[in-house]
Amino acid sequence: MIPALVWPALAPWIQWEKAGHLVSVIAWMAGLFYLPRLFVYHCEAPPGSAQSETFKVMERRLLRAITTPAMIAALFFGVLLVLTPGAVDWYAGWWWSKLGAVVLMLGFHGFCARWRRDFALDRNARPQRFFRMANEIPTVLMLVIVIAVIVQPHF
Repeated sequence: MIPALVWPALAPWIQWEKAGHLVSVIAWMAGLFYLPRLFVYHCEAPPGSAQSETFKVMERRLLRAITTPAMIAALFFGVLLVLTPGAVDWYAGWWWSKLGAVVLMLGFHGFCARWRRDFALDRNARPQRFFRMANEIPTVLMLVIVIAVIVQPHF
């Protein structure tokens, strides 16, 4: 443990921190699972059509009202957990695996925001197949994170 990075005053709150983190991550993942699926369907809608405009509203609201706030909350509670004594073993490989997968998930979130912007401006040039494949990325990252945290493999 790196003592300079922990705040003993957070220790009594660890169960609340875990609950907040878990709820936030569930909401964040729901958004990251659904947004690329919306992009798949949006690819079928002609630019400027009523259907396309509906997808634009759905994508904007999903990203801005649910997915991004949930990501911010997940990061907030995650940082609180990192600062809580005993929550993280800094020398364990699982911790660094989880952190790496979280950084990649943040990158995926950023790509989703960029793709949403492309659709909003009627500039999407990617086919449905691209978004079908992209839709699998958060699933793989989630598996890495869950296995790292629950199983805590030693490497």
